[in-house]
Amino acid sequence: MKALIVSYCPRGERSRTKQLVDYAAGVLKSKKASVEVLDLAKEVPDFLLPDRLASYYRRNYMGEKLAGKDLAQLKKMDQMTDQLMKADIVVIGYPMYNFSQPAVVKGWFDSVMQKGKTWDFAQGGYAGLMKGRKALVLSTSGGAYEGDLASMDHSISLSKLHLSFMGYTVEAVTGAGINRYPEREQDILGAAKAQIMEIMARFV
Repeated sequence: MKALIVSYCPRGERSRTKQLVDYAAGVLKSKKASVEVLDLAKEVPDFLLPDRLASYYRRNYMGEKLAGKDLAQLKKMDQMTDQLMKADIVVIGYPMYNFSQPAVVKGWFDSVMQKGKTWDFAQGGYAGLMKGRKALVLSTSGGAYEGDLASMDHSISLSKLHLSFMGYTVEAVTGAGINRYPEREQDILGAAKAQIMEIMARFV
């Protein structure tokens, strides 16, 4: 069983998200899974700027065979996509920024959601090409976006949409309300870790 952990925790050891990511990695290793880590704070994805987007469209949508500069500028996107495709389980961990994913995380999704590799057109719609694989989204937030505030959370919902579109079976764990309820921080993180353990028992 091979697992890929995609982590964006720019605060390093001060990050509460990192606590959850490290815990998930430890659970996977205890279950004898092979764990690879992609640190998006160090390996920043290439963004779909005009030239790169044009090359991607020509290759993946128009079927052109690229070479030289056109192919080279897709190299990091392809590396990240191939890395994802080799994993049976992917764990994605990041803090909520301004009600959604950090830009770097969205950039990673833009890199790996490649037509013909992780999804494709199908009769009457789309087909995820990563079926049979599992994904776990881990996130923390200062606020608690539930009840009347649930509509403000575009972080977990967007990640779940990306992953399910590619065919993954998706679970999510949030450590929410840490700044709103600072006296409950350890309880919030403890409950999140318990959820991670329960999910991994089903994943591996």
